[in-house]
This record gives sequence, structure tokens and C-alpha cells, in this order.
Amino acid sequence: MDTLTDVLEHIRSVGALIGQNLMSPPWSIRFDDGASMTLLTMLRGDAWVVAHGAEPVHLRHHDLAIVTGSQPFSVTSDPDGQTAPLYILTEAGTCTDVAGNVLAEESIRLGVRTCGTHLDAEHALLTGSFTAAGRIADRLLGALPRILVVPHGRQRSVPLELLESEIARDEPGQQAVLDRLLDLVLIGTLRDWFALPEASAPQWYQATRDPIVGPALRAIHDEPARPWTVGTLACEARVSRATFARRFSDLLGEPPISYLTGWRLCLAFDLLQRTDETIDYIAQQVGYSSSYALSTAFTREYDVRPSRHRALSARRT
Repeated sequence: MDTLTDVLEHIRSVGALIGQNLMSPPWSIRFDDGASMTLLTMLRGDAWVVAHGAEPVHLRHHDLAIVTGSQPFSVTSDPDGQTAPLYILTEAGTCTDVAGNVLAEESIRLGVRTCGTHLDAEHALLTGSFTAAGRIADRLLGALPRILVVPHGRQRSVPLELLESEIARDEPGQQAVLDRLLDLVLIGTLRDWFALPEASAPQWYQATRDPIVGPALRAIHDEPARPWTVGTLACEARVSRATFARRFSDLLGEPPISYLTGWRLCLAFDLLQRTDETIDYIAQQVGYSSSYALSTAFTREYDVRPSRHRALSARRT
């Protein structure tokens, strides 16, 4: 399994908030829903994505953008950001005005998964929000810019067209269809952005293409529980231990065993959070000989015992 696939396996849309917003300029919508990632595209017209601490980013017709992080941001026809929001999308899934008053659904609802001012509006914004939790998701989100854009002309896949055609339907199983399509659009957008020469792809993504480090990374992600050493990983790379260790550290900024340990603990962190498996079972799944060995490493890394982490995660859900 390649590294990107392994990471994206842990970021899936389930009951994602997907919809389109129809407006005529000037307009602005504020997103304060706490989503980890938000995918945006203009089905009609163009707009600007405005987030605190980042320059406004122009979103042209059918460009695809991803906004990362749970902090609020706005999408607007006004690059100066002076237009008051038509509505603010909140974490509770409601829309409010600037004063915080919940807007009556009939005042903004135009149809299935469609809000705005009128159906023949000049601009149409499609949005899909992901809530991704866990250390593996953090590895991806922490390596991405606040706003990334793939121009329409640089997109190599076409699931957006399928999502656009499905968005207004209301049939049995429709949410599942939209979730799957949104996953495809997200994956395609990330792959296309990583392929852009001007993109700052994460170190681990760049390393997957390296003829020496790439095979070793795939081996780690395929079999994290295997008792890997620098020597056995060098065998996967078909180079000497010294050559492999040097190349790995140069590309990823840490030694091979340090990366392996970090990945194992990320897996354990998420398995403890998402499953009811015993700590001893999880320890074996991620390459530790016992629950005690995992607990020692886990506590050193995260400053919390595995059992305590599981209890805190359960309390938050």
C-alpha cells in the first residue's frame, strides 16, 4: 500500500455535509462549522476564499479548493471581504445571521441540499465538509497549506461532474452515494495538487516516489507489525544499510526507525480511539510485543497512557 492511500483510508466522509449555495453578487458566506477539511468549487461564476492569516485566494469556475483546519473562513464575491455574510454555517448544522440568530429554513432553503437567494442566481458554490480525527489524519492536514487550489485546467480526474449531477437528487441511499463521490473528489484533488510543480507536497509524499525510500515506505505501511530493522528495510530498497539510512533521513528528516515508531504509534492512537480491541491486541497489530511495551512507548510519545486516551476519546464522542 502506498503512503497516500494509507493516510486517506483514515479520512472518509460519513454523513458529510454536502450542498450548493446560489447567490448573486455581492454575497458572502461564512463557514464556522468546525470541519477539518472543506472542499469548494464554483459551479457558476467565481469567488474568493478568505481566511484569517492567509491571502485571499481566487476561485474560478470549476477550480477545486480545499480549506484545512477548523478555524472559520469565508467564501465571497468580494475580495476585500467587506460584504456581510448572507448566513453563517455553524457547528450545530444551522445557519445564523451575523447577530447569531438562527435563520428559518424556509428563508434560505431553495431545494434539496440547496440554499441561497434564488434558483437562477448568477453564482453557485458547491461545498463538502469533512470531519477527520486522529493522528493519521493530522499527518495529512498538518502538511497541507490553509488553502490549496487545483485550477480546472490542471485537473486530471472527473468525479466532480458526477457529484454535480447527484447533488440535487433525493433518492434512497443518496447520502451514501454523495459520501463516496465526495471521497473521490477529495482524493483526486489532493493527487492533482501534489502533482503541481508549484505545490509544496509533504516530505512523506515526495519520498514515496524515490526509488530507494519508496519501497521501504510501502513495506512499512503494508506490514507495520513486522520486526523491521534498518538492515531489513535496506533489503527492501536493495541498497546498503548506510546508503538507505542516509537517503531516508535526507528525504524525511528523521531516521528510518524513528519514522517506523511514529507511524506505529499513530496507528495505535487511532485504533484505541476507533475500536474496542484490547490494548494487547492493538500492540501486536502495530508491532509491539505486549501491552506494556506499547504503553511505555505511547506514554512517552503522547504523555498519556493508552487506557486513559481511550477513556478520554469515548467521553468526547
